[in-house]
Amino acid sequence: MSKTNVLKKRKLGSLKEQFPLLVMLAPFLIFFALFTVVPIFSSIGLSFTSYDLLSMPKFVGIDNFQRMFTGDEVFGTVVKNTLVFAIIAGPAGFLLAFVLAWFVNEFSPAVRTILSFMFYSPSLVGGAMFIWKVLFSGDAYGYLNSMLLSLGVITEPITWLKTPSYLMPIIIMVQLWQSMGVSFLSNISGLQNVSADLYEAGAIDGIRSRWQELRFITLPVMQHMLLFSAVMQIQSSFSVSSIAIELAGFPSTQYAVDTIVSHMADMATVRFEYGYASAIAVILFLMMAGTRMLIGKVLSLIGK
Repeated sequence: MSKTNVLKKRKLGSLKEQFPLLVMLAPFLIFFALFTVVPIFSSIGLSFTSYDLLSMPKFVGIDNFQRMFTGDEVFGTVVKNTLVFAIIAGPAGFLLAFVLAWFVNEFSPAVRTILSFMFYSPSLVGGAMFIWKVLFSGDAYGYLNSMLLSLGVITEPITWLKTPSYLMPIIIMVQLWQSMGVSFLSNISGLQNVSADLYEAGAIDGIRSRWQELRFITLPVMQHMLLFSAVMQIQSSFSVSSIAIELAGFPSTQYAVDTIVSHMADMATVRFEYGYASAIAVILFLMMAGTRMLIGKVLSLIGK
């Protein structure tokens, strides 16, 4: 039998073995293609058109991108706000989630389960924005204003959600509170899967402190889980919009916490400029893809 026939038989055998797996993956792959891949390519195509949903798209070349960087005064503000969220809330949430998971992992299983639920619960009640609205209410009945007035720190209520200087720190805090659950859960799961044998082998090789265990064993072993956690945090930071809209309104005072996502939604659902909104979506996608590549390189250095 020739070498070519042998290779063909091996490939057929491999396909037969993998066929059940492909069948199980098929529904996910179909939905992924329909609701992720197709919209991405559709947005890229529409970004070069003028489209209002009522008439046929009209090709305009790079006019939408030129308008974005030279004619849209709001775009520069929302990009700055989005980068502030991504640079502060993303890494801060990632580090906080890992540190908390690292500490919680040291407790007994019963205590660890209770604490894990407590730290994950914000993800379950993420829609409970009324708590924050009452806390930062701009009248004397808001919890924070009431406390500060009773302590004599302020003499009149502060309009927390209407003052630009307060809006960004408040939204970042709420974003951290709401988005940390998934990262925390993935980190605690990753820590549970680090084999105890590795720590024993490390002790034999000269590792003497918990910091050395973290640097030379835990972080390299958890590299892929850390990448997932970091990507989730950065992605949630880049896509902040609903929290800012619900707490600060739309648009917020002086566009203080408006983001690329909210600006894109405004162009698409209010002004029906779908071509321009698609161009904004393309820029956001490129920003997130570039950040993903940067995170991967940084974490690969940690794993060495």
